[in-house]
Amino acid sequence: MQVGADEAGKGPVLGPMVAAAVRAPADAIPSGVDDSKRLAPARRRELAERLRESDATTVAVAVITPARIDAPETDMNGLTVAAQAEAIADVAAAGDAVVVDAGDVNADRFGRRVDDGVATDVTVTAEHRADENHPHVAAASVVAKVERDARIEALTERYGDVGSGYPSDERTRDFLARYVRDNGELPACARASWSTCADVLDAAAQSSLADF
Repeated sequence: MQVGADEAGKGPVLGPMVAAAVRAPADAIPSGVDDSKRLAPARRRELAERLRESDATTVAVAVITPARIDAPETDMNGLTVAAQAEAIADVAAAGDAVVVDAGDVNADRFGRRVDDGVATDVTVTAEHRADENHPHVAAASVVAKVERDARIEALTERYGDVGSGYPSDERTRDFLARYVRDNGELPACARASWSTCADVLDAAAQSSLADF
């Protein structure tokens, strides 16, 4: 059987990184599945629902929390490996052929590390832009993106407008600045080790000194 794995949310300053794995016969992947970035949100949600509800497919997600991302002993390459390996381990069976989207400049190295992280006897191949060339990886990309988006929507329900969670998003930066101004600390959903958070804290400290 074939398995594909990919992740979403590697670069944001808010929320978790989410990896997904999809195990299915080749003919069970819905037509129209593509790299999640090429699909409209409604289409992604529709495809993710079909993948989860199909008796022919097995889907798993692994969630890497901001606290785990901020742990000093970790790095994003290692966490990307761990996330994909955790998702794959939840669906794979011995003998499966696994293709993953490489989260390292060295695709072969990334594949070996993911393989080492999966206890089941599978064959792992890693490729750059695998979500554009392999339907199973594209399916995993869609599931991971939909799960990540749902978690950002939950943050919006809790905190108000948090934007997309990416450092380049002005709404995200505004949310962080307001939260620190009002609470004196970063929200739990923020990746405190990101430079964006350091900049927000520094700006708040400078503002307090100016007020004093």
